[in-house]
Amino acid sequence: MITALVALAIDPFASWPTSRPVAAVEGETALSNVRQLTFGGDNAEAYWNVKGTKLTWQSRQPGFADEQIFSMNADGTGKKLMSTGLGRTTCSYFTPNEKWLYYSTTHQVNPGAQKLVDMSKGYVWMVNPDFGLYKVRPNGTGLRPVLIKKGAYVAETTIAPNGKFMVFGSDFEGDLEIYRCDLNGKHIKRLTHEEGYDGGPFISWDSKTIVYRRTKPFKDEAERNEYRDLLKQHLVRPLAMDIWVMDANGNHKRQVTNVPGASFAPFLHPDGVHVLFSSNWEDPQGREFDVYSCKLDGSEMKRLTFTKGFDGFPMVSKDGKKLVFASNRQASKPRETNVFVADLDASKL
Repeated sequence: MITALVALAIDPFASWPTSRPVAAVEGETALSNVRQLTFGGDNAEAYWNVKGTKLTWQSRQPGFADEQIFSMNADGTGKKLMSTGLGRTTCSYFTPNEKWLYYSTTHQVNPGAQKLVDMSKGYVWMVNPDFGLYKVRPNGTGLRPVLIKKGAYVAETTIAPNGKFMVFGSDFEGDLEIYRCDLNGKHIKRLTHEEGYDGGPFISWDSKTIVYRRTKPFKDEAERNEYRDLLKQHLVRPLAMDIWVMDANGNHKRQVTNVPGASFAPFLHPDGVHVLFSSNWEDPQGREFDVYSCKLDGSEMKRLTFTKGFDGFPMVSKDGKKLVFASNRQASKPRETNVFVADLDASKL
């Protein structure tokens, strides 16, 4: 049995405050009582437990090979390392009963940092084939593999609040698709089938719906061939993506957004009507990402954040009252990203 290295001498949070209030930003009328929960490094993908009392997130901190998984209480107290401190990690999620925390990690195949992406190819993401899915107990013990596909990417996992299934993204069948299985990694079912990047699936709080990102249709064969060529190199170019929704069994797929640029990281509000997501569609240069909301039919799109730089990875607590998101606001140096939590006024969506 593998044991997480939670007793490391490294404490990246020793000099951090627990949290601090952040001044209101003009235009952010749906948000109030914004608080900053992290204070250095690169912090993102913070996700609620079912009770809305804890968060898990990934962070790049000094002293570690690459990004690691941490957890904390919703008020910023109790920050602690959950992963091994080795390799690169991503996409952590609590089980509904909080007996386990699932996340993807490369530590078994590569305990060092992920290799740098060749930016001569333009803006691309690495689809790292060293990622496998693991789970660990909340006290950091009992780390064990859940789903390993050798030579294939396995990440972007989220777990149904009813505890009956999870979804994940993988290219083990040759394309980037979304799959569903039980929490032991068994009974795998492919949910998407169109060529292109289908990923980032999130399950609704009632466990009936999945929202996800999907690349726009290829304009021509040259674009399709470029996608295939990049994927062979474990790369993808996420510059043109929209939000989609489907039933939890993969049926009734329908497009939510149809705007320029890249829309990603969707989450369905517990009202079952509104989707929150991050997008750069209003910036012709594609550099300004903000959090938006719209209805499931794509109507009534509203911009919720108005700071310079990146705002993204929005997730609403099950009671609909709290929003957690990542942002460049209040950064102590350029492009620093931190985790923030705010009260959310659903009437402003």
